[in-house]
Amino acid sequence: MSLNRDRGFFVAGGESRPRNSFSFFSAHSDKFERGFIMNTLKKLSNFFGQNMAVIVIAVAALALFAPQSVSFIKTSYVNTLLGIVMFGMGLTLKPGDFKVVFSRPKDVILGCIAQFTVMPLLAFGLTKAFNLPPELAIGVILVGTCPGGTSSNVMTYLSKGDVALSVGMTAVSTVLAPFLTPVLTYIYAGARVDVNMASMFLSIVKVVIVPIAAGFIINHFFFAVTQQIVEILPLISTTAIVAIVAAVVSANASKILTSGLLIVAVVICHNVLGYLLGFSIGKALKLDGSKCRAISIEVGMQNSGLATSLAATHFAQYPLATIPGAVFSVWHNISGAVLANFYARSAEKSENSAAR
Repeated sequence: MSLNRDRGFFVAGGESRPRNSFSFFSAHSDKFERGFIMNTLKKLSNFFGQNMAVIVIAVAALALFAPQSVSFIKTSYVNTLLGIVMFGMGLTLKPGDFKVVFSRPKDVILGCIAQFTVMPLLAFGLTKAFNLPPELAIGVILVGTCPGGTSSNVMTYLSKGDVALSVGMTAVSTVLAPFLTPVLTYIYAGARVDVNMASMFLSIVKVVIVPIAAGFIINHFFFAVTQQIVEILPLISTTAIVAIVAAVVSANASKILTSGLLIVAVVICHNVLGYLLGFSIGKALKLDGSKCRAISIEVGMQNSGLATSLAATHFAQYPLATIPGAVFSVWHNISGAVLANFYARSAEKSENSAAR
């Protein structure tokens, strides 16, 4: 078969047939539409990623003051929504991301020890200092015993921190979560409420480990396809996180309005003290600035979506237990962005001083 370009005919078997111009233009039209849709989604994804904190605050405010407007998002959806976020995290992981675990095990181990000691202890101390009722205390403790947050890697990058260490810490702390989160929750909250460690273990495996593993495997075998999807992940992840916040806040709007300031104060203290102690531990261990910034952000930013999921699933008799996780989701995206900007400027000043 050959193409007679002058006449615009396909020539086959000595015969000339007119090209199907409709099919030709239809194919190009479909390709253009697909490209247009993908470009639009990428732009939306970039917008959502860059303005996540503002979007989360806006939706939280809407859910708080007009709960009926988002009441269609039920708290029963939280596990599924978190699973979507975790699956997205898995799609971004590659085998190379785990190299730091083997090439620099000391840094990762120290960071994870800080993660699972500082935040649970702070949570327990704050519940005592603020004399929180059991239903709020369990929510705060769950935030403290969960692994590092999924947005910590981005914040570490923006802060000019050690991104490889950040990714390694997030990965390892997430893998350890099914074992450590139930045990630590039992240690710090077992005296106040019943904690079923086996049930919590299974929940974390189902909602966190399985989706991440699925995303990781798919990314490994279908890398060319997933690279196109990865570009719109901020849109998907932000939407899921916003929906989690909307569900929890709208379901507890009246209770938040009566005890909201107390919850916000505890969450801010928990988060900010986590940043400070994480950085201080890095300095005490004589780590360089980039590692200190990474550990600071990893320790201070928690997977608060998991805390909300566990509270809704295992402590349903305490509706307020879901609120600290939801408030933390809003707050740590604000504080993380501010801290990343501060760290980045400090790093630039140090670099400029060293260059002189």
